[in-house]
Amino acid sequence: MLSVTLYTNDDCDLCDQAKADLESLQKDFPHRLAEVNIDSDPVLKNAYQDEIPVVEVGPYTLKAPFDKKKLRMVIGAASDRRSQLEEIGDEAFEARVERGKSVNAADKIMFWFSSHYLVVLNLIMFLYVGLPFLAPVLMKAGSSAPARIIYTIYSPLCHQFGFRSFFLSGQQPYYPLAEAGLQGILDFEEATGITNLHNPNDHSRLLARQYVGDESIGYKVALCERDVSIYGAILLFGLIFGLTRRKFPQIHWIIWILLGIGPIGLDGFSQLFSQFDWPALATILPYRESTPFLRVLTGGLFGFITAWFAYPNLEESMQETRQFFLKKFAHVKALAN
Repeated sequence: MLSVTLYTNDDCDLCDQAKADLESLQKDFPHRLAEVNIDSDPVLKNAYQDEIPVVEVGPYTLKAPFDKKKLRMVIGAASDRRSQLEEIGDEAFEARVERGKSVNAADKIMFWFSSHYLVVLNLIMFLYVGLPFLAPVLMKAGSSAPARIIYTIYSPLCHQFGFRSFFLSGQQPYYPLAEAGLQGILDFEEATGITNLHNPNDHSRLLARQYVGDESIGYKVALCERDVSIYGAILLFGLIFGLTRRKFPQIHWIIWILLGIGPIGLDGFSQLFSQFDWPALATILPYRESTPFLRVLTGGLFGFITAWFAYPNLEESMQETRQFFLKKFAHVKALAN
């Protein structure tokens, strides 16, 4: 038997007519009708509000305006296609039909996630960027054991160099290297006594990685400045995306490359390559150490633009998933009745 989906909404005369026409075709083309009210989901309402009634049967979709003649043609084509697939014993088709007869736990979980994915992602980003700030708070409160656990958890995820990290409850919010060229602030070597940090191959960098601070200097955030900015910007965009009801326009991948990857790549790689002991390169790329401002700026741009590039595309995919399951739930309900 054919499965027909009719998308309707309240007070729709055309929908009532389409339903009556489908009923009159029941004898020639036996089918199971599942009605889906587009007012039940904003995605469906946005997709079909100017086109209802909409009839879907197999791979065919018929949008208003249409009459009984067009409806007969579409259902007839779907019926012929189904007969051919059943005749040749198409296994994929048969499996798809069987899956459409019931709703399992995985279906419910996927539908729930497709509806609440943004809340989940925002919560993950909040925890990911928030826990590193809890570590210095715990250190200040004297709870060093749980603070060390946080530092250890984030250690594989970030270099945690003290001279490229924020500090809380100290004299300054950051202690960059003297090579960063910032005036009027205490640099990391002066503050901690850990020297020779301009050499990326020196053991002192391991000490700077392990250093978490003290009462005078303050205590280090467990993520570096750039990572805090990246994931904080992703969280910021996620919150804005949710407040605007996920209607941000998609951006072109070229914009992502130019505004997202370009600045962070230029700042990060120019710093990285300039600090290698390569005499030939030093003539064209002098030694440089980025500043906290540049790390935050480029990290924020990368996080925000990357989220802007990814989230609207993800939303489109989740809309299709929600629509699929709403349709499936309606058919399973119709089958049970």
